[in-house]
Amino acid sequence: MYNCTVLFFINRVVAVYGTLSDLLSVASNKLGIKATSVYNGKGGLIDDIALIRDDDVLFVCEGEPFIDPQTDGRAQEELTGSHTDWLTLNVGGRYFTTTRSTLVNKEPDSMLAHMFKDKDAWGNKQDPRGAFLIDRSPEYFEPILNYLRHGQLIVNDGINLLGVLEEARFFGIDSLIEHLEVAIKNSIPAPPHPHKEEFLPNIPPKPDLQIHCTLGADLSRLDLRYINFKMANLSRCNLAHANLCCANLERADLSGSVLDCANLQGVKMLCSNAEGASLKGCNFEDPSGLKANLEGANLKGVDMEGSQMTGINLRVATLKNAKLKNCNLRGATLAGTDLENCDLSGCDLQEANLRGSNVKGAIFEEMLTPLHMSQSVR
Repeated sequence: MYNCTVLFFINRVVAVYGTLSDLLSVASNKLGIKATSVYNGKGGLIDDIALIRDDDVLFVCEGEPFIDPQTDGRAQEELTGSHTDWLTLNVGGRYFTTTRSTLVNKEPDSMLAHMFKDKDAWGNKQDPRGAFLIDRSPEYFEPILNYLRHGQLIVNDGINLLGVLEEARFFGIDSLIEHLEVAIKNSIPAPPHPHKEEFLPNIPPKPDLQIHCTLGADLSRLDLRYINFKMANLSRCNLAHANLCCANLERADLSGSVLDCANLQGVKMLCSNAEGASLKGCNFEDPSGLKANLEGANLKGVDMEGSQMTGINLRVATLKNAKLKNCNLRGATLAGTDLENCDLSGCDLQEANLRGSNVKGAIFEEMLTPLHMSQSVR
C-alpha cells in the first residue's frame, strides 16, 4: 500500500504516490527546477514521505538552506552574518557612523568583525548616546574605517602612517597592514649623500633579514628594526637617531661609528666591536622588559654619556676608558666587566651586579647610588 501526498501548485492539484524520490521528481517536473530537498512550514527537513501530515505546507528547494518567505530573508541574513543595520562608534571621543556589514564583511577574521558580527557577543560597552565605546585614537581609526568601506588606503596629510599601522595591527586588518608597510617604505627619504656601493635600501622591518654594509655608510635616521647585521662591517658608519630596536649586531664591527640618540631597545650586540664609538643619549631601555644584550662586547673608549641602560647586560664586556657619565645603569649586569678608568660619575647603579668587575681608576664621584661591599668589585 502506497502513501498518497497531495501537492497544491498554482491552479493545479497533483497526487503523488510512492517515495520521497517520487515526490521530488514530480515537483521538479511541475516547477521546472531540480528539486533536491523538501521542508515543512517550520523549516524541518523531510527525509521520509511518511512524515508528511495532511495539513502540512511543503517547501521544495534545489539545495539552498530553508528560508521562510514570511521573514523577508532575515534568517538568511543572520546565517551569513551580513548585517546591514546602522550603528555609531565612539572612538576616543569622536563619533563614527557606519554599518555592521562594513565592519564585518571585508575582514571577517579581524577584531572589529568579531566585535560586531553577533550582537552583544563581546558585551560591547555603550555611552549615554548608545554609541559603542572603543578606546583608541580616532585620528588613526578614520583611515581604517574608510579602507573597510571602499578598499582603498587614503590618509590625510599630517597623519603618521606608523600610527595607522599600529591601529591596523591592533584591529587585525591584515590586508591593510601590507598596504601600509609599502606606503611607509616609499615615504622614507633616501640618505642625503649615499655612496655608490654603500646605499642601504629603505625596507620595512623584517626579522632574519641580513644586511651587509661597507664602512662609512650614512644610515642615520633610518628604520632598521629587526634587521640582521650579524658580522656586518659598520665601521665609522653614521647611525645617529636610527631605529635599531631588536636588531642583531652580534660580532658586527661598529668601531668609530656614531650612534648618538639611536633607539637600541632589545638590541643584540654580543661580542661586537664598538671601540671608540659614540653612543651618547642612546635608549637601551625597553618598557616591555626585553633586555639589551652587549655581553662580551668591546666598548673601549666609547662615549655613552646620558644613555638609558636599565637592566642592560654588559657581562664580561670591555669598557676601559669609557665615558658613562649620568647613565642609568639601574639593575644592569656588569659582572666581570672591565670598567678600568671609566667615568661613572652621576650614574644610577642601584641593584646593578658588579660582582668580579674591574673598577681600577674608575670615577664614581656624584654617583647616585653608592657601591656596596656585597657587590664584590675589585
